[in-house]
Amino acid sequence: MAATVEPIPDVEMTDVSDSQEKKDAAVIQEIRDNIRQIEKAVQTKEARFMLRVLRSWSVTRRKLNAVVLWSVINGFYTHSASDKELLLSYVTTPADIPEAIKMRTGKNATGALLPEIDGYIRLLVLVQLIDKEDYKKAVEFSDLLMVKLTDKNRRTLDLITAKAYFYHMRCYELTDQLHKIKGFLYSRLRTATLKKDYEGQAVLINCLLRNYLHYNLYDQADKLVQKSVFPEQASNNECARFLYYQGRIKAARLEYSVAHKNLVQALRKAPQNSAIGFRQTVQKLAVTVELLLGDIPERHIFRQASLRKALVPYFRLTQSVRLGDLTMFSETLENFKKNFLSDHTYMLIVRLRHNVIKTAIRAIGASYSRISVDYIAEKLGLDSPKDAEFIISKAIRDGVIQATIDPEHGYVQSKEPVDIYCTLEPQMAFHQRISFCLNLHNESVKAMRYPPKSYGKDLESAEERREREQQDLELAKEMAEEDDDGFP
Repeated sequence: MAATVEPIPDVEMTDVSDSQEKKDAAVIQEIRDNIRQIEKAVQTKEARFMLRVLRSWSVTRRKLNAVVLWSVINGFYTHSASDKELLLSYVTTPADIPEAIKMRTGKNATGALLPEIDGYIRLLVLVQLIDKEDYKKAVEFSDLLMVKLTDKNRRTLDLITAKAYFYHMRCYELTDQLHKIKGFLYSRLRTATLKKDYEGQAVLINCLLRNYLHYNLYDQADKLVQKSVFPEQASNNECARFLYYQGRIKAARLEYSVAHKNLVQALRKAPQNSAIGFRQTVQKLAVTVELLLGDIPERHIFRQASLRKALVPYFRLTQSVRLGDLTMFSETLENFKKNFLSDHTYMLIVRLRHNVIKTAIRAIGASYSRISVDYIAEKLGLDSPKDAEFIISKAIRDGVIQATIDPEHGYVQSKEPVDIYCTLEPQMAFHQRISFCLNLHNESVKAMRYPPKSYGKDLESAEERREREQQDLELAKEMAEEDDDGFP
């Protein structure tokens, strides 16, 4: 029998250019939908429509390209040739110029754009310049954008202006010129505070704190935190940034308990499925502060997929502190010095040397009831027994170990261990947990979204409901009496 050969199915060839055109068309339609939401926010004076647009900002930013911006600018700036030429001069001309799409219809097709829509499109151009690393043009364009937005006095423009403040600061940060805009940020903060622009106020406070921390001006940053009031109405992202900056300031000022509390709250406020870079940065500082507090971070923190690679140096650091190994600590500090410097944690990690020594002394005290000072100096790798004696004296004074030093015979005598349940430590631990749960509950209640005030207009009051129920009851009685009368 002859073998039968199965026919090979035809493979459908897809054109790459067609698929890219479809993607660009989808992005353009998405931007048009966002602009409709902005128009709705201006007409109804409801900020939730504007917030809906800004929540999708990161997704829209990733899909931007020259073709999309070229089409949007040509489609919306039909009223002003000068504005269109200005924006197109900052956008790369696409290789294949697409057909112009008419995006404005109706009576306002030739009228001026709403300032909110104009600001939104200009922000798209600005982030495209930043993503293409054309920082010189980005600084120039952000200056023009600030002039354009600060001239307007519209409450519906506040959220877009707040977003523009951040990118304005980012442009100057990327060009290492942050010192030039400090006065501008302070003047805008005064204006935002007077106008009760809560989102702009939060963004500007964070920008100023970032400015100070960039130049390691921790005292000035702390004074700004003390003398300014961060608005409770700010978004979660801005709250997370503010808490992180507070954690950095408090850690530098040796207030480790407050710093750790702020960093944990920043991690809870931050987005859980995105903003991985921010969560990595906060977690690195949180691990360092927790080690400075004398605690050991839980192992599951280092096993998270998004944090595993970034936290490798800090995992080695945690191991050295847990074991009290000074040699391992010195090697980790030397091998990962560049990482610690770029993470702004090197200054704090240097302070951990005392914690490593304390851990080693605690382990020695738990293992030996009596041990010579010379042997302790050898175990710790210290230069002389005299240094070891000073370190042990400080450890005894700080309550690290319960022991006494016999300077005549040169040994350390450990005391009998005290039952921890006879002390106040369990009570303090329970108090800390209960306070954390109560604070988390309060923050959750504050973060809840409630319907607008106009929602209750169409709902009946309690008196109206009782009156309606009484009428229904009377009507039911009348119908029952009529039914009774109908029967002989």
